Amino acid sequence: MFTGMIERVGEVVTLSSRGTAWHLRIGCTGWNEPLTLGESLAVNGVCLTVTSSDERGFEADVLEETIRRTALAKKRTGSPVNLERAMRCDGRFGGHMVTGHVDGVGVLTHIKSIGPDWALTVECEPALLRQMVEKGSVACDGVSLTLTAVRDDSFDVHLVPFTRAHTSLDSMREGDRLNIETDPLAKHVQRQIEAYLGRGTVTEALLRRSGFAD
Repeated sequence: MFTGMIERVGEVVTLSSRGTAWHLRIGCTGWNEPLTLGESLAVNGVCLTVTSSDERGFEADVLEETIRRTALAKKRTGSPVNLERAMRCDGRFGGHMVTGHVDGVGVLTHIKSIGPDWALTVECEPALLRQMVEKGSVACDGVSLTLTAVRDDSFDVHLVPFTRAHTSLDSMREGDRLNIETDPLAKHVQRQIEAYLGRGTVTEALLRRSGFAD
């Protein structure tokens, strides 16, 4: 489990494949506690397992499924990436619940300056947007952000200067792709409601069975 509070910005050293096996090396320094083999670490919101580490960075294997479902494959040598270690049970919960299981990829379509802040517009699949609500939470490349608007084809988030300075989002440009993870609670609620209502179809008979009468 993660919280969307980025701890370090690393950079891609290599992302290579042999058949369907992918291998990623990230350059980063400055951890208060050294990374340990087998620990979980979110890279741009993608939960990966550390397979080796040294004073210059770490390595991880990446599933073909992960490459297919996320924007990691678009990263090149030198690309900045957001890093967050898994949350300790006795840690401070600063953002929102983030699993590191990316739901889809969005496209940054517009960046607008509002004083020192940035307003970002991101387009994504309607299925993801149905799991979002204004003032709710969303993880963009692993960063916990508050939704300021949700439309049929896109959503907005704002970045304060601190977030820009301490995450890779400051280097994003219009047309770039972002890993999107919606609020896990919203997904579970949607699943239960759809199961209860029969794919969202509300009928008079259903209302009567549910206890609603004239």
